[in-house]
Amino acid sequence: MKNKNLVLALYTLLIFLALPGQTVSAEALPLDSASALQSPLCLPGQPEDQQTNCEQLGPTAYLSAMESEGLVLPRIPLPVAPIDPAFAELPYNYVKLTGNETPTFTSLDNAIANQNPYQVIPPGFKYATYVDVSIADDNHRDYMIDYGIWIRGGNTSGRITPSSFTGMLFYGVPTHQFGWIIYQTESQRGPGVQNANEKVRDLYRFDQIQVYQSVEMDGTTWLMIGPDEWVDKIKTALVYPNPTPPQGVTNGRWIEINLYEQTMSVYQGSRLVFATLMSSGIPGWWTRPGLFQIYEKLDSTPMSGAFEADRSDYYYLEDVPWTMYFDQARALHGAYWHNYFGYEQSHGCVNLSPADSHWLYLWANVGDYVYVWDPSGQTPVDESLYTAGGA
Repeated sequence: MKNKNLVLALYTLLIFLALPGQTVSAEALPLDSASALQSPLCLPGQPEDQQTNCEQLGPTAYLSAMESEGLVLPRIPLPVAPIDPAFAELPYNYVKLTGNETPTFTSLDNAIANQNPYQVIPPGFKYATYVDVSIADDNHRDYMIDYGIWIRGGNTSGRITPSSFTGMLFYGVPTHQFGWIIYQTESQRGPGVQNANEKVRDLYRFDQIQVYQSVEMDGTTWLMIGPDEWVDKIKTALVYPNPTPPQGVTNGRWIEINLYEQTMSVYQGSRLVFATLMSSGIPGWWTRPGLFQIYEKLDSTPMSGAFEADRSDYYYLEDVPWTMYFDQARALHGAYWHNYFGYEQSHGCVNLSPADSHWLYLWANVGDYVYVWDPSGQTPVDESLYTAGGA
């Protein structure tokens, strides 16, 4: 046992000395030289009942300080696994419709000649699925959006690639708050503007983080995400694990939508099983707070509509995948048309990446609960402000 403790001590000391900014001078020790000579240093990993006649300095002091802030070294990774990449596969090909009105035609020849339109899709935010494509000698493309119905390639921006982002499956209980970086940034040695020049590393969108401490400084919330590593809270979206069912949940299965953080957590049997980023309604088309139940599931469905009197916000979305309605026209569904998960984007629906929406669709049942809340209290609760909602 003594040999094991010695090896552990030497290993930890090497790690400690390798950490940048962790050199300790003799002047920094809060002991006089006589006291330092009389007492040995406590060994890292040494049981507390054996630390009565040693000094809490050096690596032991550093590890103790980190532990007091909730960070045990070496760090405990999140008990997570990625979902199957196959969930991101969609049975559709999508194309974005550009320009103003988009005419459709009942034959390829009419589409090429731009004659005898069959129907016109109004101006707006428009996406269609296509089942075939015709490529001319000059690489001009026309798309069959339904059997026998064509659109001119010049009215599109070409085939789109949906987001490949996925959330996390949990096989254990997380010990800390966690989340994602949603805006590229840098971490720094300490909180506050005075440490802005002490860069630790670059952080990129969708990087996963754990949060060990939070402090308010310079009018900003700073998060400790590692040993001597801090980041501005506004660059993150977090999950606050809470396995206690919201009042009214009776079957032990619920989906939590955090409007402030723009995150979604899924619980089963009072255990967190999945978490991810999502996009809820923008101001004026908020996702309504409350407790709801899924009342309809559709593998895919078209969505279209407008809320402004002049229809300037018209949208037309074909084959929206993995849709689950829970509050009038508000639904959980896949969003193939954007990758802005972690930010408000919708007309009231909860947008998820295709992979996340597919996983959730297979997990959820009609009757399962959807708990929507805003811990900041900024989302209005006056029901008169809400329409039926939309994509």
